[in-house]
Amino acid sequence: MRVVIIGAGGHAQVVADILLRMYEASNDIRPIGYLDDDPLLLGKRFLDLPVLGKIAQLNQVDHDAVIVAIGDNAIRQRIFEMLNQKGERVVTAQHPRAVIAPDVHIEPGSMICAGVVINVGCIVGANVILNTGCTVDHHCRIEDHAHIAPGAHLGGEVVVGEGALVGIGAIVIPRCHIGEYSVIGAGAVVTKSVPPGLTVVGVPAKPIQR
Repeated sequence: MRVVIIGAGGHAQVVADILLRMYEASNDIRPIGYLDDDPLLLGKRFLDLPVLGKIAQLNQVDHDAVIVAIGDNAIRQRIFEMLNQKGERVVTAQHPRAVIAPDVHIEPGSMICAGVVINVGCIVGANVILNTGCTVDHHCRIEDHAHIAPGAHLGGEVVVGEGALVGIGAIVIPRCHIGEYSVIGAGAVVTKSVPPGLTVVGVPAKPIQR
């Protein structure tokens, strides 16, 4: 299956590496290149894969599926939804060295990095990023377009709302609800639920802006 990676920045190159590791492990997913709207990237190669053109040129590239590899949640959501409306097939990038319980459900388009642990009973939505070395304990729910950053840890039965960001090294204690499009700052410790659209930082985490 020939996969076009949407985006060509650092995050996209991590996704490319995951797809290449999957291909090496005999998975039927082979990345063929990137599309990115930055004209300075056109014609460059990253991990020996070319930047083929702009995102709008996707229909000119012979492919079977796509994955949106853009770190910004809002931009990633917009492009993912646009591609869905066009009927594009979207794949999931799942590193062979992630540890995932057999009953975990992962929707298409998500990225599961090396060192990620997802325990039993979890549900991971579409277009989600579970970044390097983060852990998601039992019976959590990560909704569409959210991002759990490197080294973040979620206790059991946590809910992370659509488009939310849990920052690098943050900790969320069990049964907390992280509201839609909220931001948990790097290193924060969340001890109670966070309303939608709020940014919280510190230990314990407290709001700084709505």
